[in-house]
This record gives sequence, C-alpha cells and structure tokens, in this order.
Amino acid sequence: MIKKTVLTALFSSLMFCAWAQQITNHAIVKNKLRSGNPIFPGWYADPEATVFGRQYWVYPTYSAPYEQQVFMDAFSSPDLVHWTKHPHVLDSANVKWAKKAIWAPAITKKDGKYYLFFGANDIQNDQQTGGIGVAVSDKPEGPFKDLLGKPLIDKIVNGAQPIDQFVFKDHDGQYYIIYGGWGHCNMAKLNASFTGLIPFADGTVYKSITPKDYTEGPVLFTRKNKYYLMWSEGGWTGPNYRVAYAMANSIDGPFERIGVVLKQDPKVATGAGHHSVIQVPGKDEWYIVYHRRPLNETDGNHRVTCIDHLYFDANGLIKPVVITQDGVQARKL
Repeated sequence: MIKKTVLTALFSSLMFCAWAQQITNHAIVKNKLRSGNPIFPGWYADPEATVFGRQYWVYPTYSAPYEQQVFMDAFSSPDLVHWTKHPHVLDSANVKWAKKAIWAPAITKKDGKYYLFFGANDIQNDQQTGGIGVAVSDKPEGPFKDLLGKPLIDKIVNGAQPIDQFVFKDHDGQYYIIYGGWGHCNMAKLNASFTGLIPFADGTVYKSITPKDYTEGPVLFTRKNKYYLMWSEGGWTGPNYRVAYAMANSIDGPFERIGVVLKQDPKVATGAGHHSVIQVPGKDEWYIVYHRRPLNETDGNHRVTCIDHLYFDANGLIKPVVITQDGVQARKL
C-alpha cells in the first residue's frame, strides 16, 4: 500500500511537472510571437500601412540612392508577425515617365481596384518631368500599372514639392490627397476616377494646410469624430527626425500643432519618422508603422520599417510613442 501510494504521488508529481513545463513552453512560444523591430529585413522607409480583408499590408520606399529607387516592394501579414514579401509591385518599367526616386507610396481601394499613389523623379522645378503619379491593379500585390501615362500633380504649388502623398476618404465618400515636401502641405480633392482634381467650393484646387514645423510625410485619419493630421519634422538623414500632430473638428481644420509623439531613443534607434497608422477594423486599437535608423548606422539610406503601439488618452490626445526592439504581439484580424 505504501509503495503504491508513493508511486501514485510520484506519478502525480511527474504529471504536474509535465503540465507546468507545457504551460511554460506555451508561454515562451506565446512570448516569442512578437513582430520584433524591424518587422522585415532590408532597407525600407516611408511605410504606408493598411488593412485589406484579413491581411495587414505595408508598402514602403525601397531605401537606396535615388537612381536605384526604381521599384517598390510590398509586404503582407495575417498577424503583424509573419510577413510575406511581394517584390516589385510597382516598377518603373510600367511607369515610363518615372526614372528615379520612386517614393512614399499611398494606397487605397475603390470599386474593387487598388490605387497606388507615388512620388517620382524628385523634381526641383516646374520644368522637370515628375511629381505624384497613380498606378492601378486588380490585386493588392500588383502588378500596378500607370493609370494616366503622366503625373497627376506635377507642379510646385504653394511652395510644396509634389511628394509624400496620402489619400484620405472622408465620411461623405469624398477622397482627398494630402501631400507636400519642402515644409509645405497641400490638400486637394480627387475626382471619382482618380484621374484629376476637382475644386473646393471657393474655386481653389489646392488648399494650403501647413501646420507649424511641418516638413513632409502627412497622414490623416479620424477617431471619435476628430480629425488627426500627423507629419514628419526635421531632416530625414538626421537624428532629429520626428513625428508631430494636430487635431481638428472637420477636414477644413484648422490644424494647429499639438506636439511631438514619435522621436528617436538613443538607446534603441535614431531618426524615427515618416510613418503611417493602422486601426484594427471595428476596434479602438491602433498601431504606428514608421522607419528609423539602427544605432551606429551613418548611411542616410540605411532605414528599416518598424511597428509600435499608438495610444490615446481620455481627451483623445495621442500619447508619446515608446519605440521598442520587440515590436508588438501577434494580432490576427
């Protein structure tokens, strides 16, 4: 009897240990299901992040010398952790007027088609060919082909270089393009086919909405009936690159700067900026996807794409973003 009791106790102890080890292993595995930062390998910057169906998508700039920036890759994920690369979703072979510096994509879906907006050629004046173009595809992974055969916006208006475009759909269904470098930000209305612009009620086509300290990279989204305009400040090759924001009650603004929400952490990375924002559909859950420069990297093009949480306080103000090495936990849609 005693021997049987001892064996029973020993068996129970072994079973408990096995169960405990299983739980521990599960916790370890669960803990490892994080995105890490960067979220995928390679030099990539200016990420445009969005959700299509049950997949997260990121469309970044291929970060290289301008003459080598002649294509764009995309990445998709079911959970923010496991990413699939889709090479050359856009290639200059399909955009005859784009010769270099294909930058900062913006993407939207409309009427079953996917529209990829991009900057190209880094034009310095109105006599040069280039600006903001539009490409279209039946699938989010492309291939995208030039919609117009020419740029959609190819002039410097209100001092804004035609780069760093963002496309925003308002509650009434109207699509807007917000863009601009050189410290100036413009907003314009897109027509229904994305082949041109339509004027505002006062007859103007381009409206300047430049907030204080704006440099480039605008992003616009709504949350709880508030409009949030975000942008990058400082120089993109420097450690002072950062993201600030403003809030307004309508798309008409005014967008007055509130403060910086994303910046470098000398212990983690430098040059954190040029971002986009993901909202989990139907949830008040938000992520910020951005680029930064690894510590000890001095090459301006050595930028990587990262993700961290974006949180709001009780008044709707954006809390300062904590940039991490671990990234975020897996989050399926």
